[in-house]
Amino acid sequence: MMNQDLIKLDQFDGSNFGRWQDKVKFLLTTLRIVYILNCEPLSEPGDNASENEKKKWQRRNDDEVMCRGHILNALSDRLYNFYKSFDSAKEIWKVLEYKYKVQEEGTNKFLISEYNDFTMLDGIPILHQVHELQDIANKICELDGKLPESFQVGMIIAKLPPSWKDYRKKLLHREKKFTLEKIQKHLRIEDESRNRDKEGEAEFNSKVNYVDAASGKSFHALQVKKEDNMFKRNTNHYKNKKKKWKKPWVCDRCGATVTATVSSFLEEMLLVAVADGGGVRFRGGVGLYDV
Repeated sequence: MMNQDLIKLDQFDGSNFGRWQDKVKFLLTTLRIVYILNCEPLSEPGDNASENEKKKWQRRNDDEVMCRGHILNALSDRLYNFYKSFDSAKEIWKVLEYKYKVQEEGTNKFLISEYNDFTMLDGIPILHQVHELQDIANKICELDGKLPESFQVGMIIAKLPPSWKDYRKKLLHREKKFTLEKIQKHLRIEDESRNRDKEGEAEFNSKVNYVDAASGKSFHALQVKKEDNMFKRNTNHYKNKKKKWKKPWVCDRCGATVTATVSSFLEEMLLVAVADGGGVRFRGGVGLYDV
């Protein structure tokens, strides 16, 4: 008795014909009925046929029925309904082979072109692109295409993105041969290392920007510029800003009164002191200020 798991095959739905054909052939060979695919059906013996001829025909007929049944059983419902009208297993087999093997050969040529034109890009995880390339290679192999492992490794290295140029040269200069498993391991380690470096660089830049912003803020409002031999306050810092809490300020020297916010007043006096050489003193509601 045959193992039920062995008899149960994936139903052919029109794709991967070569793989399906190999599985069916293996099953028919195990059952010792694969010869039916190469033999013409025997005519039913007449009444005058010998007993030996009748037994031979009966055995051949039983093998024909079994072979045809296994082939039809391995087809999807759609294909089963179409091919069930064919009388012999050989006829079904030949029609399937003629139709789907030709289609598969065209698909194989398309996959080879797609594999050759595949380009890896920066900004996309490297292993995702390697797996996508290997998926195409596996499909080619399933269609009876021959892609040696060393060739696949070479294609992966050659197709590394532009930012991996130096690492590609490093791999090409190594005398040790890589397997598909080892090259993916090396690429994964290198990719993780690059990601850690990027994270560290981003963190460092954010800290530098924070320090620059903090150190430059206190000097922004006190910038002065020389124009027509006169010092003028930099008013850009106060554009579109509403002034808050104005207080009258009185000069101890001349009695002049100034109404301004504390910050803008002190800034004005600082600029006057720079121009006049200092010595100005004002008093207000919050105390005395020497400028």
